[in-house]
Amino acid sequence: MDAPNSLSNPLAAIAGGVGAANTAGGGSQYLTLRLGSEEYAIDILRVQEIRSYEEPTRMINSPDFIKGVINLRGVIVPIADLRLKLGLEKVAYDDFTVVIILNILGTVVGAVVDSVADVVTLNDQDIRPAPQFDSAVDSRFITGLVKTGERTLIVMKVEALLSHAELGMVV
Repeated sequence: MDAPNSLSNPLAAIAGGVGAANTAGGGSQYLTLRLGSEEYAIDILRVQEIRSYEEPTRMINSPDFIKGVINLRGVIVPIADLRLKLGLEKVAYDDFTVVIILNILGTVVGAVVDSVADVVTLNDQDIRPAPQFDSAVDSRFITGLVKTGERTLIVMKVEALLSHAELGMVV
């Protein structure tokens, strides 16, 4: 099945910023996204595109958080629901639900999130280590926390979160 075109309108400005790594101030750019009431940030260099959610083709014997696969211009892309991967409550998808297509160490994977917000520039020295709790979000997947204005962002290690081993993929 072919995937629909990438989103436009508000997301076009976000997606248009994809590809720029560092800013003149020395910070790195991150795409912010929402899962429930929390805001997360992922390295923009991993983002290939942002798409509207479409029902993927379900694969048997795949982990519960793998929604299935889509055909993205000839590339079969596994689609992982980050809410389920992180042990968060499952919700119905709506018009804001999107799939972020990521390139993780040469593998293309889609991540279903509640919504995307914007692109922010963060300096490494501003990212504080996250406290270690026995929580739903495994500390292996978190770089740290950063306060930007009134927002607190959880900076994710998307390479660890969506690695081959974490997706249950055999390469």
